[in-house]
Formats: sequence, C-alpha cells, structure tokens
Amino acid sequence: MKGNETMLDFRTSKFVLRISRDSYQLLRRHLQEKQNNQIWNIVQEHLYIDIFDGMPRSKQQIDAMVGSLAGEAKREANKSKVFFGLLKEPEIEVPLDDEDEEGENEEGKPKKKKPKKDSIGSKSKKQDPNAPPQNRIPLPELKDSDKLDKIMNMKETTKRVRLGPDCLPSICFYTFLNAYQGLTAVDVTDDSSLIAGGFADSTVRVWSVTPKKLRSVKQASDLSLIDKESDDVLERIMDEKTASELKILYGHSGPVYGASFSPDRNYLLSSSEDGTVRLWSLQTFTCLVGYKGHNYPVWDTQFSPYGYYFVSGGHDRVARLWATDHYQPLRIFAGHLADVNCTRFHPNSNYVATGSADRTVRLWDVLNGNCVRIFTGHKGPIHSLTFSPNGRFLATGATDGRVLLWDIGHGLMVGELKGHTDTVCSLRFSRDGEILASGSMDNTVRLWDAIKAFEDLETDDFTTATGHINLPENSQELLLGTYMTKSTPVVHLHFTRRNLVLAAGAYSPQ
Repeated sequence: MKGNETMLDFRTSKFVLRISRDSYQLLRRHLQEKQNNQIWNIVQEHLYIDIFDGMPRSKQQIDAMVGSLAGEAKREANKSKVFFGLLKEPEIEVPLDDEDEEGENEEGKPKKKKPKKDSIGSKSKKQDPNAPPQNRIPLPELKDSDKLDKIMNMKETTKRVRLGPDCLPSICFYTFLNAYQGLTAVDVTDDSSLIAGGFADSTVRVWSVTPKKLRSVKQASDLSLIDKESDDVLERIMDEKTASELKILYGHSGPVYGASFSPDRNYLLSSSEDGTVRLWSLQTFTCLVGYKGHNYPVWDTQFSPYGYYFVSGGHDRVARLWATDHYQPLRIFAGHLADVNCTRFHPNSNYVATGSADRTVRLWDVLNGNCVRIFTGHKGPIHSLTFSPNGRFLATGATDGRVLLWDIGHGLMVGELKGHTDTVCSLRFSRDGEILASGSMDNTVRLWDAIKAFEDLETDDFTTATGHINLPENSQELLLGTYMTKSTPVVHLHFTRRNLVLAAGAYSPQ
C-alpha cells in the first residue's frame, strides 16, 4: 500500500467537509463534553472543515454535492472571477443570395435577417460585460476561408429551427456496423460534412457525410504544372483519382480514444493509448505531427473553437494545452487525483474544463494555468462535458448516470438530471442552448429542457454565501423525450447548424 497513489492522496491531503457554523459548534461541544480528545485530534489532522454561515443544508442538498475522492470542493476554490462571456464576433456582412432577393422585395429581407441573428445571441455589436478582453490570450487571425465559412454559418442560421418543449429536434443516428475492432471515439465537423471514428485497431477513419467525396491534394510534381492565378486553383489542386467516401489514417499503435476536427476542417486530432496525440492533414490525409508528452494513454483531445490550440487529458492525471506549431505543451494543468477522462474548451477559448475519474470537474485558466473552479457532486468517473452556447453553464455526465448542471460564474451546482441507467458518454446543447441532449451506454438519447433548468437562476439571486441551492425534486419535468436504439451505445452527439441532432455509436450484438 505504500506505493499506491490513491492511498498516498488519502494520507497526505485532508478530506474536505462542508459544515454550517451551528453544526460545527454542536460537534465540538459534544466531543469536549465526552472528552473525546482522540477523535478531536483525528478530525483536526485528517479533515479540512469548511465552515459556512447560515442555515444548515438539507440531506438532499448534501447528497447532491458529495462524492468526490477528496470530499467537497472548498468554497475558496470557486471564488475567483471567471470571464465566462463570449468574445465579440468579427464584423462580417452577409451577402444576399439570388434566391433570397427573388423571394422577397429588397427591403424586406435584410430587416428580417437582423432581428433573427440577434435572437440567437451572437452579440457582435456590443462587448459582453463578462467576456475576457479580446487580447487576453493570442488567438489566430481569421483567414478568408474562415470568413466564408462564417458567412455560410450565418446563412444556415437563418434557416435554423427554434427548439423548445413543443418543437423537438429530429435525430439522425449514424450506426457503425461491423465495428468489431470497437468504436472508441467519434467527432463531427461543425458544418456536419465529415464524420471521424477512432477505433480500437489503432486506425482513424474519416467519412464524408455529404455527396461530396473526399479528395487529397495532387502530388508535388503535378502541382507545379497548375496555373496559380486561375480562379479555380483550389479545385485544380485536388486529385480526382483519390476521390472516395472513406479515408483510413494509419499511424497510432494503440486504440484511439479521442478525435477532434479543427474548426476550419483542415486538420483532425486523434489521441491514443500509445501516449501520443497526432495531427492529421485532411488535405493530404497524412500525419503531420505526433505530439509526445503524455507517457500513458491519452483519453481525450479537443481543438479550441478558434483552432490553433488544443487540449489533451490522460492516465497521467494531467491535462496539457498545446499549440499546433509547438511540439512541447504550452501549459500543464495538474491537480486531479486520478485520470483525466474528458477535456473541453470554453466557447471563448480562455478556459478548459476537465472531467476526471476522481469524480470532480475542474475549470482551468488558459492564460496562467490556474484552477479556477472545482465542481464536486458526481458519484463516479466523469466521461462527458459540454458548455452552453452562451458560455455561462457547464453540463457534466458520469458513470453514475446523472447529468449535473453548473453555473460557472457562481461556481454552483444548479441542477441534476436523473434518468439514464448507465454511463453518460456524450452531452451537447442545441445551437441556441434551448435543449440539452445526452447520450448514454444505456442505448438511449434523452432530450432535456435546458431553458427551464436555468430559468430560475435569472430571477432569484440565489444564496452564494452558503454555496447551495434548492435543486428541483423532480428532474422528470425537464425530460422532453427518451429515444431508444436497438443495441447501440451513444458515443457522440452533434447539433447541426440547423438544429438537427446527429448521434453516433457502434451496434453491439448482445
């Protein structure tokens, strides 16, 4: 037992216990009356008692918050300021389509577009008061292709379906058949054109979901013959002979546990049991870099919403922040007591959330590597995380089958969604944040009413002093629907730009 890391954690760190001042004084008086000095010494040596003023908590509130390896998070840990607002969108004018102009008189259309855009919450005009300064961390400049993509995104947005309890999204399920080697990771590009699967046989496979086939760039000798000035030069550099619906990427020497597309769809990241994260080019379908830093399996990796940066987490209990052009990590986020199972970037790219097998979720500041939030409450290792589109909330799922909702600004748990009977592997908010979809090993996708879950927070200024909130007794009121698959655990969920849900998993014959 001397060499066991978990035992060391227990013996060296204090277990955190949150108690109201009244309860603490009663405990102390009781031990002094009984002259139980021995117990009192043990309490002082091994427990960190976090005392708060105010009413003691109910059993339900305590049950919701306990469960982490080292006890509840200290309240001090969640006091620092977090800039959870979104960064200002760049000013890009949306050119009108011909079809738009025909359908409406010229004046009618632009007026229609503007209010629709604002309702979605991309506040490009005024700076969000909770947002970090634009230059807090260096972010890559927008390329012309990114601007085109943003314009496409805005056009799709005008056709987006407003979801709600009365208007549930359709779900399109991609089932991987005959994935005998085991499907271990899935990702879908933001524009829903490509889907990638990581497999236990060390391969990464990329499929085109649209009729457009995947093509690689031509060989260097052929590229030199192309007229660089021609309008369709981007079309000409592609080699038609390589067109296919599926590309297989070989390079890892162990199961692939994480996959993530870059926002511009030029790159794909994959993390594996072999301890490396690989960056693949989707132009040539070859491996560009192998990032070596973790010495153990890397369970997850994800690109920043702005590209360039990415984060990885693994069995060595740390998460690492990388930039694609550095072969060493820029930051190491250390503090978890067990494996880091999942990693996610905040929509403004200034923070990273990590979920761990020590049953806690931590939020890290990318600028200085500090841990700014610790969320405790899950009763098992955490396997999925997702931020709400407005950046204010975080949803987490674990092996306990519960989905917990957190307010990032206050650092409090604000909801618990019960319904799944097995590990929650995937979580995703709809594009406007009205619906939270959760996918689980119990072969179901469940849809939850996110607006209702968060609505009370807007109104009552809940008790930040004591750090607890009255959780609704019945989360069934928030459950909008449960969708069963025949025998397919849900590995990944994705909302398209028009709010259709794409779900993916591998059929497992029982």
